[in-house]
Order: sequence, then C-alpha cells, then structure tokens
Amino acid sequence: MTLIRSLVAAVMVVSAFTSQAHSFKAGAIDIGHPWARPTAAGQKAGGGYLKLTNAGAADRLLSASSDVADSVELHTMSMDGNVMRMRQVEGIDLPAGQTVELKPGGFHIMFMGLKVPLKEGSKFPVKLKFEKAGEVVVEVKVEQPKAAGAEHKH
Repeated sequence: MTLIRSLVAAVMVVSAFTSQAHSFKAGAIDIGHPWARPTAAGQKAGGGYLKLTNAGAADRLLSASSDVADSVELHTMSMDGNVMRMRQVEGIDLPAGQTVELKPGGFHIMFMGLKVPLKEGSKFPVKLKFEKAGEVVVEVKVEQPKAAGAEHKH
C-alpha cells in the first residue's frame, strides 16, 4: 500500500509541475511562456511575447496567426532618440543554439484589429509558422507584464 501511495504522490507532483509548465515545441525549437498584455475595451491592437530557444540548425519565425484579430504581424520596436519606432518585419531569425526573446521593447507579435478585448486570465491559440520547424499552435495567456528583472515562473 505504501508503494502505491508513493507512486500516486509522485504522479501528482509530476502532473502539478507539467500543468504549470507553459511551453511548446516545434522541431528543435522550444517555445517558452507565450503571453499577451491585457487590452482595454475598444483597443484595436495588442502585443504578444514569448521566448524561442533553438537547439537545432538555424531557423526563422515566418509568421503568426490567430482568430482573435483581423491580422497578426511580427514587429520590432526601437528607440530613435526619444521616439519609439515600431515596424513590421518579414521574419525573425533564430540562430542555431541561441535564444531569441520576443518581449516588450523589442521583437513582438502584434495583434491588429482585435475582435474582442484581451482579458487578464484568459487564453487564446496562436499558430506560429517556422521556415524549417513547420507550424505549431501555442496557447497564449493574457497577463500583466512582470516587473523588470522578474522571471515568469510557469
């Protein structure tokens, strides 16, 4: 009986850990913690973020798509003096053995023409398309950004 209790406890611990994990995989690319900022009613655009760790050969994120918006674009943001500039990019390079983070103030996914507000605590699917790794659907969690230096613990 003790062995069965130990096994059940071990399964529960593993299940709890994996249910908290919020990562996905496409080929050799690990996709960590996809998230989006909440938006206000009437706001027509929102940003999405995630971490891409490429354990294989060089690849490229080509596009993203989702039913929550009329269109989804890959963007970059940079500062030009005191002016923040955002522009669409045709893809995001993922060098072999490197991690590329899509985060506020840098590369990100832009949801244009939102059909509904992104409410904190909700989730929605996004399809990512990679040049070599193919396509994968990830679940994006809507949450407030963490304080600078704070890590997402999922």
